[in-house]
Amino acid sequence: MISSLVRSLKSLDRELEGLQSRLLALVKKTRQRQLTNLKSIPGLGDKTVALLIVLTEGFTKFENAGQLCNYSGITPTTRRSGSSVRGKSRISKVGNRKLRNLLFLCAFSACKHNKACKEIYERLTGKGKSKKLALIAVSNKLLKQAFAIAKSGLPYDENYVSRLA
Repeated sequence: MISSLVRSLKSLDRELEGLQSRLLALVKKTRQRQLTNLKSIPGLGDKTVALLIVLTEGFTKFENAGQLCNYSGITPTTRRSGSSVRGKSRISKVGNRKLRNLLFLCAFSACKHNKACKEIYERLTGKGKSKKLALIAVSNKLLKQAFAIAKSGLPYDENYVSRLA
């Protein structure tokens, strides 16, 4: 019985890998430039970029980065009831669970290789915030970077300075 389950699991893993490669091929075929630009962001990988493009329909579903962050469920929400009950702030978790999980995993890599994400992580942990909270903030930053890159059509530039600054 165990060997049968192991064979089934291996078969499902092969099928999943095949589906993921087909998805990536379709995204490459239809949105090659956007895929290349998003992959230039340090910390984001093939799976995350492909999923972002598919879920956001090429980033056309959202008008600003805040809407995308809400959709993924990584925005902070306050817990309160009336004037007396105030809970800790937490992430909303209302959004897409798979996207949120992938972004959280990408945050580990981004803390090492992405200059802006590393600064956020070090600043928050330096203030005494938990590492998990800092990683969620890094996930949020990654998503905002991806939105900006997708909307501008330009590849990631580590030394880019906004005209507003």
